[in-house]
Amino acid sequence: MEIKPKEGLGELEFGDSSEKLTSILGEAEEMENIEDEDEFNTVILNYWEKGISAFFEGVEKSVLSCFEVDDPDATLYGKKVFEMKEDEIISLMKEKGFKELEKEMEENGEKRVSFEDGMIDFFFEDGELVAVNWGVLVNDKGEIEEF
Repeated sequence: MEIKPKEGLGELEFGDSSEKLTSILGEAEEMENIEDEDEFNTVILNYWEKGISAFFEGVEKSVLSCFEVDDPDATLYGKKVFEMKEDEIISLMKEKGFKELEKEMEENGEKRVSFEDGMIDFFFEDGELVAVNWGVLVNDKGEIEEF
């Protein structure tokens, strides 16, 4: 399970269909449907056993736009990311050319470390990485926006 900022997860790429996702991961254990006031629809497929949530967005066409993982075996640039400390993750991301670093304490007590230029968030509880969330921007037509 390779986390690929701006690209996807393993062989799944942002912009893929839900059919491709289910052909690789199987049927989701839970599906959530979120619709906002602009009729912009987000569908979340949760694979609790695999530690993966996949987000699909778009009005005219719904495409894969975001992942969140908490699988301890997930890798980032070949390294087991959940075994890394915050400073090691920051160093790795900077080494790979990401520079727009932001840190914030969430209301739930988690610390969020984000790289805006990679559209990736790392969530920590008590100094331990608990989740990684990354994605791309999708317009109404289901097309990936440049960032």
